[in-house]
Parts: sequence; C-alpha cells; structure tokens
Amino acid sequence: MAISRNLFVFFSASIAALLSLSLVSNLNSAKWGVVLRLSRDVADLVVTNAVIYTSDLATPFAEAMAVRDGRIVRVGDRSSVQDLYGHGTKVLNVNGQIVVPGFIDSHVHLLWGGLQMNRVVLRGVNSKEDFIKMLKEAVREKPEGCWILGGGWNNELWGGDLPVASWIDDITTKNPVWLSRMDGHMGLANSLALEIAGITKDTKDPAGGSIMRTPLGEPTGLLVDSAMNLLLHAIPEVSVNEKRDALVRASKLALTKGVTTVVDIGRYLPGATVEDVWDDFTAVYKWAESKGQMLIRVCLFFPMETWSRLSDLIHKTGRVISQWIYLGGVKAFADGSLGSSSALFYEPYEDELDNFGLQVTETDSLYNMTMASDKAGLQVAIHAIGDRANDLILDLYKSVASSNGNRDRRFRIEHAQHLAPGAAARFGQQRIIASVQPEHLLDDAEYAAKRLGVKRAEAESYLFHSLLANNAQIAFGSDWPVANIDPLGGIRAAVKRMPPAWQTSWIPSECVSLDDALKAYTISAAHACFLDKELGSLSPGKLADFVVLSITSWEEFAEGSASINATYINEVLWHSALPWPQLVG
Repeated sequence: MAISRNLFVFFSASIAALLSLSLVSNLNSAKWGVVLRLSRDVADLVVTNAVIYTSDLATPFAEAMAVRDGRIVRVGDRSSVQDLYGHGTKVLNVNGQIVVPGFIDSHVHLLWGGLQMNRVVLRGVNSKEDFIKMLKEAVREKPEGCWILGGGWNNELWGGDLPVASWIDDITTKNPVWLSRMDGHMGLANSLALEIAGITKDTKDPAGGSIMRTPLGEPTGLLVDSAMNLLLHAIPEVSVNEKRDALVRASKLALTKGVTTVVDIGRYLPGATVEDVWDDFTAVYKWAESKGQMLIRVCLFFPMETWSRLSDLIHKTGRVISQWIYLGGVKAFADGSLGSSSALFYEPYEDELDNFGLQVTETDSLYNMTMASDKAGLQVAIHAIGDRANDLILDLYKSVASSNGNRDRRFRIEHAQHLAPGAAARFGQQRIIASVQPEHLLDDAEYAAKRLGVKRAEAESYLFHSLLANNAQIAFGSDWPVANIDPLGGIRAAVKRMPPAWQTSWIPSECVSLDDALKAYTISAAHACFLDKELGSLSPGKLADFVVLSITSWEEFAEGSASINATYINEVLWHSALPWPQLVG
C-alpha cells in the first residue's frame, strides 16, 4: 500500500508538472505556433493552409504536410495531419500560398559561378564602349601584374562583332586579361596574356579548338574551345580559401532562387586538366561537409577521362557521401556552342559557309570511354549542342547499350539544343535524358536565325514539347554562370518562350505546360541524377526540401509573377525573403 500510495503521489505530481509546463510553454511560444501534446510520434513541423504542388502523381496537390526528422511523414488535407500535432510541433501557416518541392538545377558549374561573382561581370554589356569602360574600372582596382579575370560577354548584344585584343591592349599594358564569353566556349585574351602563354602566329590550332587570327595570321586574342587551354594553364590557380568562399557565395545565391540541389558539372573544359574537379571534390566539398558548411545538396560529375577513378571511389564509399554530397557520374564533350560558332552541324553556319562547327573529342575516344564508364555502372552525360553532335551521341549511346546489355543507365545528353528530324523521337525510344536549359533560348532566339537561317533554326531549336511528346524525359537546369541560376525564370522561358522585348513566342509550338516545366525542375530532375528516391517530390519518406512562393493562384504562376518567399532544406529554413518565418499558432 505504501508503494502504491507513493506511485500515485509521484504520477499525480508529474502530471501536474506537465500540465503546468504545457500552459507556460503555450503562453511563451504561441507566436511560433507550438502545439503541446503528450505523444511520441508527432511531427516536428506541419505546413498548413497551403496549396502544395507535390510533383507526385499519387497525390498531385495537398493542403498540409507533416515533417519529422527532416523527412516528410504525411501529405494531404488539413485533417489528415491533425493526429501528428504534439509537444514541440511547429506550425507553418502559409496563408494559401503555393508550396513546391525544392528546385533541382540539373546543370551548373557551381564553383566557377561563385568565383565569377567576384570578377569582372560582363553579362548584359551591350556596347564596345561599355565593355572597355568596365575593363578600365577593373584595372584601377588591380595591382600591376595581377591577372584580370571575368566573363559573361555576348557580342550579339552590340551587333555581333567579336571583341579583339586591340580593344583593351592600351588600357591593360601591365595586367594580363582573360574574359570568357557567356557560353564558356570562347574567351578573349589581351596581348600580354597571349605573350605570357606563348601563343604566337606560329602556334598551331589544337584538336577540337581554334585560335582566331587576323588575315596575316596573327592571333586576335580570341580562343575557341580546346584552344583556351593554351592560355588557361598560365593563369595562377585560385587558392583553396577562395574556392571555399566561392562555394558559400554560390550556395547562398542558389537558396535565394529556391534551389536546394544542383548537379555540378565542375570546372572542366575539353583538353583542360582533370585535376581541378578532383581537387575541388577533396579540398572544397568534402571539407565543407566535414565542417558543416554545406548549404545546398550537390550531385557531382567528373571528367570522363577519370572514369576508373570515380568507379573505385564509388566502390569504396557508395554514391552517397552524405545527405549533402552525392557522386553522380562522368561527363564529356562532343562539340562547342552555337554562340561561339563551334556547335557541330550537318550544314554549315549561315554566316560562315566554310564552318560546320567543331567536334572537340574524337569519336573513338568518346566511344571507348563511354563503353568503359557504362560497363563500370557509371552514369554518363555528354555535352552536345549541334544537330550532328546530338545524332553522334545518340548513335554512340545506342551502340554502348546494345553491347553492355539492359540496365537502368539513364544516359544524359547535356543541352540537346538543336535536333535534326527524328532525333526527338530517338530520345524517347532510347530513354535518353535531355538535360536542357530553358533560359538559353532567350539569348539564342536573337541570333539563331543569323547563324542557322530561319528555317533550320525554327525546325531544330529547343524542342522541349517535341521531346515530351515522344516520351522523352527532360530535366531543366541553368548552366550557371552561363545563364542565371533561377528556376522561376527557366519555367517562364519554357512556358512562354518569349525573349525580352519580344511580343510573340519563339517557336510557340514548342512551349510546354506549367506542370511539365515544374516537373522538369523537380521529380524529373531528381530522376535524371538517380536521386528520385530521396528528392524531387513532396512524398512521404523523402527529404523535406521545399519552397514557399509569393503567390496563391496558378494563374499568377502561369503569368510569371511568382517569387521566392522561403527555402527549406531538411525542414529547416535556409532563406527567407520575409523578416521572420511565418510560424503562427
């Protein structure tokens, strides 16, 4: 009896204490929406009063979502999550706003972009005079002998004339200069930089690249594709700390755009050293993960020349280094770019009748590396922009798949920009992923007809709708820093296909629906890098990465008026455009 009486007193006191604690806690935390309940299996966070687009065909839309330990527990109407409220549950009332899965950018150069943010940014410069003016300002800020680096210029914005070293030689006599074109497949060096790199009239064009020359054979300062590597080796490598800072800088920018995961293609160009990408993996990404400095998830691709190295690493560690770092696959190049007139086509360029573009990697080499990579179980991604380059890779992929047998390989073609008749159907038939960048079409629409002629440009360019109609899968990305890292901008571009100042769509038959565009930035993008079991949709069991938009209606979304209110990773708020989280009782 004494024991029973003591137990009764103990439990009575405990319940009273808990009730007292519940009352005080409710009073102290009402503004944060904390609901107290004595229950073991409760949610850490409930998102409610929302229009949730899930990217999950099983439950396309929902009103509420419950999250526990960084993963989604339940998605449904508000009543379906009521039993998950409990002690410590925070409630995010978004007041009818649209919530979508965290965006996945399927093609970025993350560290390159972060480094470029602190260099001479020439994107949008629309005159020779402004180009020179920006270089003058950069020179004033640099000590003598220091390299001036930057890029983003687009010669089409000032009429098409390509820049030459003589534009800037007089103002950069003491500083070597390297300025990459917006597409990264061409760059301008001043004469001092050419001298330091040893590039002269007698320097031969490397395989897969060209040195642009005057009629007398002198270098103009422009280097295309693999020819850029004749100079890049002379530029001092950035410090580890600069690269680590670049990662943080780039990640913070991505979060403001609702991007929670990126596929990082790396700092690699045809013919360049493969070590930069591997050094970045070790000294930047693994360091950041070990120090708790990762802000977004990354899926890393490595130069295909190093396929065996990646295969060995995956056998040792698996593809998942952590919830922040995933080992993706290998990447190679077939051709250059349209803007640099180095994309590989069947027919010559309209404005250069002797130029069909460049094949930057020999077919036998591409085939052998792809065969070995695929046999090792690696995912393969190959850059192809011109119609001939895309057919080349489709043929190559078909041959490799036939030789190595059936498996879930998810071959990717990066860009898939210009497709010959029948190629879109082949993507679907061969189950090839088209990793495409919608915002590129806004730039190319202005000069594609000049390069290709109106008929070819309109028949072949950015065939998003045709690819989907042929059951191909598309994954959207930005190619940042070539274009802005901005999924909402990419969605607008894919849905409307209307460049700035245009009143009509470019090739309107290739516009896609808002639903298709959203899927291409979420579940399809996750599938394209083998992360669809963890990411890409707001489904039970998956990681709780989501974005709160500024709008409440699909009509507003379709019109392109949405912006990012908040970005969550693992249910934790990482970016907010508001002064404080919208957590209410």
